[in-house]
Amino acid sequence: MKITILGSGTSCGVPQVGCTCEVCTSTDPKDKRLRCSSLVEVKGKRILIDCSPDFREQMLRIDFKPIDAVLITHEHYDHVGGLDDLRPYSIFGDVDVYAEKFCADHLVERIPYCFIPKERRYPGVPALNLLEMEPHVPVAVGDVNVIPIRVMHGKLPIVGFRIDNFAYITDMKTIPDEEWEYLQGIDYMIVNALRHKEHPSHQSIEDAIGFAQKLGVKEAWLVHMSHHIQKHQQEEKTLPAGIHLAYDGEVIAF
Repeated sequence: MKITILGSGTSCGVPQVGCTCEVCTSTDPKDKRLRCSSLVEVKGKRILIDCSPDFREQMLRIDFKPIDAVLITHEHYDHVGGLDDLRPYSIFGDVDVYAEKFCADHLVERIPYCFIPKERRYPGVPALNLLEMEPHVPVAVGDVNVIPIRVMHGKLPIVGFRIDNFAYITDMKTIPDEEWEYLQGIDYMIVNALRHKEHPSHQSIEDAIGFAQKLGVKEAWLVHMSHHIQKHQQEEKTLPAGIHLAYDGEVIAF
């Protein structure tokens, strides 16, 4: 399995417009964070998790090949704002986009032209198939089974994903007790960690570390980070063994 971190930043990205803090003005490429998204390659399939407003920029540095599925964690703009930019991938055929019903309904309301039935599409629109999913019911992408897992983004129910011994969770604040069983046996995880200070709807770095340690994962990479942390090189040194700050363009393979 290979995961490419397309974006490791929070909703404003880093640098944040108008900010002159030491992180936003850093010249270290690892402190430049586009909005959160990852590309998972497994068993010959390419699976995009979320499609941020920075999708076009993110994919300019990635080989242009078919995307077999797009998995949407939730409908917030920083996770779906790039769906229109999937249109170049239409040359390979329709792209399957999976979302929960609540999320799917919102997507159709916001960008209806992206989800026009094939027989009524007009030239130039993205060729997207919007497919509904629900927690615990596997999504089959070829031979790859993806299990959606319920997590809570504050009071908003959203989903994370499990693929074999890997889990991807973003924007989580808490997880219902009954969901822990679906994460048993996870060895590797990408998980959100906004900042050190508590936030009402996102995990802090300390929350994310505790979550990874409770699961007993071998390695975890932190994403969805704001500029309210130290610069990458400094922050990385403070983390426990097996916990890493992800960075844009990072390739993780196991």
